[in-house]
Amino acid sequence: MIFFIAEIGINHNGDIKIAKDLIKIAKDAGCDAVKFQKRTIDLVYSKEKLALFRESPWGTTELQQKVGLEFGESEYDEIDKFCKKINIDWFASAWDLKSQNFLKKYDLKYNKIASAMIVDLDFLKVVALEKKHTFISTGMSEMENVEKAVNIFRENNCSFELMHCVSTYPTKDEDNNLNVISTLRKKFKCKVGFSGHESGVVITIAAAALGSTSIERHITLNRSMYGSDQAASLEPSGLRFLVGAVKKIPISIGDGVKRFLDSEKIIAKKLREHIKS
Repeated sequence: MIFFIAEIGINHNGDIKIAKDLIKIAKDAGCDAVKFQKRTIDLVYSKEKLALFRESPWGTTELQQKVGLEFGESEYDEIDKFCKKINIDWFASAWDLKSQNFLKKYDLKYNKIASAMIVDLDFLKVVALEKKHTFISTGMSEMENVEKAVNIFRENNCSFELMHCVSTYPTKDEDNNLNVISTLRKKFKCKVGFSGHESGVVITIAAAALGSTSIERHITLNRSMYGSDQAASLEPSGLRFLVGAVKKIPISIGDGVKRFLDSEKIIAKKLREHIKS
């Protein structure tokens, strides 16, 4: 079956109630896991960047905006407790080593390499040493970058899964290039999923039909909410529709053997009565 990840990311807007609402929506829709993002603000962003003007609900600087969106230990403790209560897995993509070490506290089943981090080989080695099944997004990268990442995880005997990804929000239809899913699968002989940032659900359904082993989509309560990821996110009704459609695909694809089903024979008898044998 296809493993479905609901990417909450920072769409919670720093509000634990919104985060819990999104977790519940993901669970009710049939998702297998929810994913967040974890950053150490002063390590990921320069002082110059954080001092820049940026109007947001939390103030007028990049620093205020970034801090306003970032969950800390108390929020993640609540997330961990809530996910266990309703029986859904959670994990997060760390954007720095301090954040990766922070996540170890929760004994999570999975790791995630964000597309931004696939080029940080030292970071990849640290993650691979944890020996957890790791989803590796391949946006913003060349095949050479993907190959280096694969080599690190194989050298450290760490289970992994590539995810075809285009890091634009939302992604134009013509930029999705879904045949890369097959290209990655053939080249690296591994599982390949799809992390989509397009508007709507059709392209993700196509990615699932092309053999994706995992699907990741951003989710939101409402696309009109504050945030750069909201426009490429699915609202609850869209998520429910997509998960239902994706779950049907492995069943309906079949084994490719042409058969004359017993259930068809009854219909054939009626519809072919006028044909002389």
